[in-house]
Amino acid sequence: MPGELAGARLGRLSRVSPYLTVAGAVLAGGFLFLAAMVAGRLFAPQAPTTAKLKTYECGVDPVGQGWAQTNVRYFLFAFLYLIFAVDAVFLFPWATVIRSADLAMASLAEMGIFIGVLLVGLAHAARRGLLRWI
Repeated sequence: MPGELAGARLGRLSRVSPYLTVAGAVLAGGFLFLAAMVAGRLFAPQAPTTAKLKTYECGVDPVGQGWAQTNVRYFLFAFLYLIFAVDAVFLFPWATVIRSADLAMASLAEMGIFIGVLLVGLAHAARRGLLRWI
């Protein structure tokens, strides 16, 4: 009898739309997030002082304003590094696929196009002077 009851419940649950299940999970997650934020706001100690509100970084007391101009070139170097580091993620699986006889030529052509696009991007960055340190 308990097995039949569980089977009937499972039958009813299998008729529930997957979209409704995902929507329920999203709503439950949103509710839990809001509940945690409200609980944190209500129960967290609030005692702001000038020392607590002061900017603190790496143990060095801030001097002057908190704003400083940064050279954009550093961000460009980081961006270029990120692009070429992520490319390695695509190259490693390709090395295993190239061994397959039926995919070898197609994957070789696709990787040639991929590396060609990367080299065009690198040449463009070099032509614009983005790779110079000074």
